[in-house]
Amino acid sequence: MPYFKTSRYMDMLRELGSEQLPLLRHIWWIDSEGDAPDERGAQRFSELLASGDAQDRYVDAIQATLRPTDPINVQFTSGTTGFPKGATLTHRNILNNGFFIGECMKLSPEDKLCIPVPLYHCFGMVLGNLASLTHGCTIVYPNDAFDALSVLEAVQAERCTALHGVPTMFIAELNHPRFPEFDLSSLKTGIMAGTACPIEVMRRVVDEMHMREVTIAYGMT
Repeated sequence: MPYFKTSRYMDMLRELGSEQLPLLRHIWWIDSEGDAPDERGAQRFSELLASGDAQDRYVDAIQATLRPTDPINVQFTSGTTGFPKGATLTHRNILNNGFFIGECMKLSPEDKLCIPVPLYHCFGMVLGNLASLTHGCTIVYPNDAFDALSVLEAVQAERCTALHGVPTMFIAELNHPRFPEFDLSSLKTGIMAGTACPIEVMRRVVDEMHMREVTIAYGMT
């Protein structure tokens, strides 16, 4: 049961039709409070969560059949490192990817990672959430969508030690008119990825945001 952020993906699935996707039964969309019902037939992800039963024994039965090599996620890449493609990822793949990225950043339970990147992509889901979960560090979500001011406020308020972002996010934060007001001295590491990282931006991130150790994870999906 895949879920998609935008109507574009839902329309794409319908265009493929049942003949090309015979196993597809449900489409769940990530909704926000106050969203109008989707007229194309997709179901709310919040309704799916609310329908769950923590005592359902069926969950345990299904869990016993799962293997580390089973596919769990298909990430549709935009083609920044080649042709656009659907990358099929397994449990072991994304768990190890998150773990070793956390090792590169030397994360520990004392760290707090600010994650302003999308959670429906590998950056937020794996390099953010799973890197944190495998190392016991705190996850900080500054907002439900990127906002440079929210990121700066969250890093200062929570004393975050790590920050993720694509180059344009870091540029927006560095160039925000209120940037000089914030104490970002708690930062020490993080990831800049998603596209090529300009040298001057990297220098400013190191010098002005105190991120002395920045990991580049370009093309890691």
